Amino acid sequence: MSRFLFTMLPANDLGLPTRLVPIARELADRGHDVAVFNPAPAPAALIADAGLANLPMPPRAIPDPPFDLKKASQAWDVEEMYASLFSDEEFVRANTALHVDLIRDFKPDVVVDSFGVFACLAARVCGVPLATVNQGNFHPASGGFLFWKGERPSGLPSAAPYFDRVAAEYGIGPFARSVDLLAGDLSLIVGTPETDPVSSAARVTHIGPIVWQRGDAELPPSIASIQKDIVWVYSGNPRYAPVPTAIDSIVVIRAAIAALADAPVEVVLTTGYQEIPNEIGALPANFHHAAYLPGRAMAERSRLMVHHGGHSSVMQSLAAGTPAILIPTITERESNARRLVALGAGEIALPIDGPDGEKQIDIAEFTSKVHRVLNQPSYRESASRVALNMRSYGGARLAADKIEELLTMN
Repeated sequence: MSRFLFTMLPANDLGLPTRLVPIARELADRGHDVAVFNPAPAPAALIADAGLANLPMPPRAIPDPPFDLKKASQAWDVEEMYASLFSDEEFVRANTALHVDLIRDFKPDVVVDSFGVFACLAARVCGVPLATVNQGNFHPASGGFLFWKGERPSGLPSAAPYFDRVAAEYGIGPFARSVDLLAGDLSLIVGTPETDPVSSAARVTHIGPIVWQRGDAELPPSIASIQKDIVWVYSGNPRYAPVPTAIDSIVVIRAAIAALADAPVEVVLTTGYQEIPNEIGALPANFHHAAYLPGRAMAERSRLMVHHGGHSSVMQSLAAGTPAILIPTITERESNARRLVALGAGEIALPIDGPDGEKQIDIAEFTSKVHRVLNQPSYRESASRVALNMRSYGGARLAADKIEELLTMN
């Protein structure tokens, strides 16, 4: 039996745990000692749903984060995003030390990470093999979030100097870019070459879609018994803070209410273990809210998905062959949305920043796209084609196989 520690950027969203939990569960079912680390409330609920151990936060003081969420929402790629989040040496130093503590205490044979740059650095500090599980546009060999604009502009900010100074204190580094830390000894890409392309020279393995659903999970009778077409609206985290931020997804809820309140469909709204903000008020009569529902079952039952463009949500819709309309609130999500649209499996409705900093959307345009995707068979046909191709990939089982193989190489 081997020990595996699963880490990730500890954001209060379900995207990263959704891709890691199925792999962790597969390795645990094979008899390995598996633990996960994400103390944020929504991920913690998902980890508990899978019956996995979630390690507590190590007792170490962490400085206030230097996050600039507006810049993060507009980042060209991971490198610029990290610069907007981690441009403080003391913050990088403390978070790296926290993850070093975590690894030294648990003593894993392999660290398996998704987008958690501090854990990736700490694994190198501790000399523990690192497997990374990321979407294509997170990998150093990708074209970045704004891939359709051509080459990355020169002179964009980088977090590498902060990581290099901390790494040097442990006797490792330097790193040309902070994003280079995300390329592990084993690099697994969620999705396929057509959904998540990276350079052909990169040493990666595409593993197809990975989405979490407990084996015995079923839709509740109130949802399973619906006779009309279902539109599944997934907002993710509507509000990341007590005040509006540039990455909030409340715009998805507002757009759905404006466009679908009087439509001849039933709308199922889920928020990923998050509460609906009070400002939304009472939902329309044809709306049903649940904090969380089994994703695969919901995607298969739905005629259309509407969501914020998160990669795991894209995988959910494509794996089910269900078309989607995406309202991406940051450039990373716009990247995912443009890939899906290029496959013919849905449409994108780009929000803009309103005068108060809140995201706004053209409701007429969004409503038109809802009707188009619901009524034109080509969208579902394209999504079904992608789903069929995805079935040839191994998913969580292949990922677990590759991670076990990593043990034999070290």
